[in-house]
Amino acid sequence: NQFHAVYIAIGAHIDKKIGIVGEDAEGVISAVELLRAIGDNEVPDFTGKDIVVIGGGNVAMDVARSAVRLGAEKVRIVYRRRIPDMTAMPEEVQGAIAEGCEVIELMAPTRVEKDEEGKVAALWAQPQIISEVRGGRPSPKKADAPEIRLECDTVMVAIGQGIDRKST
Repeated sequence: NQFHAVYIAIGAHIDKKIGIVGEDAEGVISAVELLRAIGDNEVPDFTGKDIVVIGGGNVAMDVARSAVRLGAEKVRIVYRRRIPDMTAMPEEVQGAIAEGCEVIELMAPTRVEKDEEGKVAALWAQPQIISEVRGGRPSPKKADAPEIRLECDTVMVAIGQGIDRKST
C-alpha cells in the first residue's frame, strides 16, 4: 500500500522464432542473443559481412547499428510494414539510416535459402501492401508481386522477445 507501482526487471528475455523454412541455417542469429553477447564483452567480428536484419523495433535498430560498427560491409533491415509504422523510435530508425543501413519496407520474409554447406545464402521476401488499420497501425498484406531474393551471408532475427520461464 506504500507504492503506486512496482517494476520487476527479471532479465529473462529470449528471442522469438520467425517460423520460416531455413531459419536453422548457419548464419541465422538471434538479435537478443547477439546483444546479450556484446553486453558480456563477447564481440563478434562482422568485417565484410552482408547482413539482413528482420524486424522493425528498437532491437532491430540496435543490432543493425552494431553490425555496422563491427565492420559489416552491408546491412539491410527488412520490415513488413512501412517505416512510419515501425515500433522503433523514429530517432533510432534515422540513426540506423545515417550509419549506412538500408531499410527495405513492405517486405515479409518467407524463407532463408541455404547453400550446400547449410549456411545462409539469401533471404527471400514477399512484397506487401498496406491494408486495414488494426491496433493503430495499417496491417500489411501480400502484394500481387513475386518474391524477391536478398543475397546475404547473415540473417539477424529481431521480431520480439519472450520470457524464459525456466530461468525465473
